[in-house]
Amino acid sequence: MAADTVDGFQKELVVLFVQEAHEWLQNIHVALDELQQNPVPERHAKLIGTISAGVTNLAGSAATINLPDIEKASVEAIPFIEALRDPQKQFSVQDFLALCKQLGQIHTALTHATGISFENDGTGAVGEAVGQSLAPVEFLHALQSLQNSQPSSMTSGHNLIRILIEQIEGQVQAGVERIDTTVIQGYLARVSDTEESFLKAIDQRVPEILRTMSDLKETRDDASSGSVALEASLQNIARLRAAAQQVNASSAMMFFTGLHSLLTVVAQRRVFLAATRVESVKGRLHTMGVAIHQWVEHGRAQRAAINQLLPAGHS
Repeated sequence: MAADTVDGFQKELVVLFVQEAHEWLQNIHVALDELQQNPVPERHAKLIGTISAGVTNLAGSAATINLPDIEKASVEAIPFIEALRDPQKQFSVQDFLALCKQLGQIHTALTHATGISFENDGTGAVGEAVGQSLAPVEFLHALQSLQNSQPSSMTSGHNLIRILIEQIEGQVQAGVERIDTTVIQGYLARVSDTEESFLKAIDQRVPEILRTMSDLKETRDDASSGSVALEASLQNIARLRAAAQQVNASSAMMFFTGLHSLLTVVAQRRVFLAATRVESVKGRLHTMGVAIHQWVEHGRAQRAAINQLLPAGHS
């Protein structure tokens, strides 16, 4: 009876560990998805921290309940994480794929050591924790068909489907057999949040910048007033440029980089722009605002279409 009790207790520990492990792996995959989108350095550091903490937790918990293969696979992922730690470094697809493959090794070790798969643990407990799952190869084919059916106007400036295809290709190459749909949904929700925040920033700051541009024609005799206004606009433009970079809006990022350079010259050299030049810049700024609204709308449409591909995932 004592042996049966110990054995039953060990099984309970394994089930609890698997539930935690799936949650950690899910968080790691979500963070890795975002890491591949070239986030700003501060966000990059937080994502690396999430991935590192998840792997460390996996290794420590596996050691505690004597699952050495899982511990070993988790520890072996650490060098691949460290290779991605420097946000100033230019990373290749292979850098991310190497870590993704090692995560696949952790998945495999987890299944082999516990006998519990992602989609079914024999009791339904893990299934309830991680939700529904899908086969990466089938999902990849569905995404490719979706991309081919998209009008060129919907994909030329916004490549969310293409980005997701590349991520799923990495999962396929890593040998991952199932993907929790909540991982995909979480990724889409995060992209939505960042793009909507970017649009909100555009709507708030572009009118302020336009007013400053208009004032440039009226402050030729008031250098101090014009300098203060320009400094405020430069800060706004820098924030918009950073926000554009975070959501991979390359055209917007290039535009705000150029505008920042122009107004920096105006501020530092105390030069004045001709009225026609000011109006030209204002026109381009207005046009960029309209284009960003369209870009965000295309993103909404693509996310809705991707969600339709998920099993019972019309969310």
